[in-house]
Amino acid sequence: MATPWPLEDLWLALSPLCPGLSLELVPSLDSTNTELMRRARQGQTDPVVLIAEMQTAGRGRLGRSWTSRSGESLTFSLGLMLNPPDWSGLSLAVGVSLAESLTQLLQAQPPRTPHPDPDRAVLGLKWPNDLWCDTGGGPHKLGGILIETATVADARAARTERYAVIGIGLNVRTPQGVDSSIPPLGVSEVQPGLNASDLLRELMPDLLRTVLGFNREGFAPLVSRFARRDWLLDQAIRLSDGREGWARGVDAQGQLRVDTDSGRECIHSNEISIRPR
Repeated sequence: MATPWPLEDLWLALSPLCPGLSLELVPSLDSTNTELMRRARQGQTDPVVLIAEMQTAGRGRLGRSWTSRSGESLTFSLGLMLNPPDWSGLSLAVGVSLAESLTQLLQAQPPRTPHPDPDRAVLGLKWPNDLWCDTGGGPHKLGGILIETATVADARAARTERYAVIGIGLNVRTPQGVDSSIPPLGVSEVQPGLNASDLLRELMPDLLRTVLGFNREGFAPLVSRFARRDWLLDQAIRLSDGREGWARGVDAQGQLRVDTDSGRECIHSNEISIRPR
């Protein structure tokens, strides 16, 4: 029997934070992000959480695909109008919320083998949009974040606002046959018995609060919280253009600080890989 989704309970919890918010569940969709972007271009910009039990053409960062079958992952998008002081760092703010909520939910045990840095969280963030987990055998990818925006003109207010679509994909079960330098991991491997509806119920309230806080204050108040989850901190890394350096955390705009042979640089967006020491 299909697991019931807690949509009514979630709506009661979320609607005081964001009046007018609706929650929609569909059995199958090409992509929750793609659907909300289609709606935004047609002028539909009401706040919504759109959940798909199965995605047939999901998308990740840099055009990567993210397909999912029912029960194997949690795929949803939060869409709402935002006007933050600075858009930089939104994916990092979302990642902080997800990592903190997942840590509480998973009640992760210490790694089976000693971690080189005992103070580093078992569940962390790989800049700019991936959730990683180390259960003792090195990092594995739990999920990812995709942020997209659509410009919406308001003739009455003589201004232009943006509709943000925040897409989340989390592995419930470990997917098979994934070709990636970082192997995937399902949250049910860490905490057996968890399903997609459990994850949605636990993650959504703080996610919405974090996004609304970002809309008021930007990323700066979250820098220290991101630092505690920063998987790249002080790691040797390689940029997509082949240059190498050391990651030195993020600044108040969410840019990655990198020390290279040419000095300190702040990277706004780039493909980053960890270089073996």
